[in-house]
Amino acid sequence: MKRHLLTLAVVACAITASLLVLPRASAFTEQPAVGSAAPDFNLTTNEGKEAGLVDFKGKWVVLYFYPKDFTSGCTLEARNFQRDLAKYDEMKAVILGVSIDTAESHKEFCAKEGLSFKLLSDPDAKVSESYGSVMEYNGKKLSARNTFIIDPKGKIAKVFVKVGPAGHSDEVLAALAELQKQNATTE
Repeated sequence: MKRHLLTLAVVACAITASLLVLPRASAFTEQPAVGSAAPDFNLTTNEGKEAGLVDFKGKWVVLYFYPKDFTSGCTLEARNFQRDLAKYDEMKAVILGVSIDTAESHKEFCAKEGLSFKLLSDPDAKVSESYGSVMEYNGKKLSARNTFIIDPKGKIAKVFVKVGPAGHSDEVLAALAELQKQNATTE
């Protein structure tokens, strides 16, 4: 009987402790809502130039966050976006990748993988945080694998959270086609 009460007490303490931690962790998980203005940013590109959301006004933007250059999942995701780049061009959409890596790391990653779209350096994770796309790994902040489709007016049109890199570009293309179809009927 004492053993069961002790186990119950430990479980109750664990549940209480997790509830106290949850509100702090939720700040890392809140993404901007569909229909809201996309948070603005100004970051350094793999080309060593500054780029901001305002530079792409009037275009569809696929803003994808990923953890780290040169890792298997991030490489696969980037290669698939590159593979489908002509389809995005036809849809008047630009691809922008964001991670905490340096602009120099992005430059090397683009050269190695043959990527011709922009990668943006977010070393302090402020833009990643503004998009609710931060995670911790071994005590270090990284960009979490989330994607946002931003419409030509600068509004969040679609949010993908915790995406799987393998089929993600196909998923984004399908969503983009549907959003553009809906957009054409409302104009």
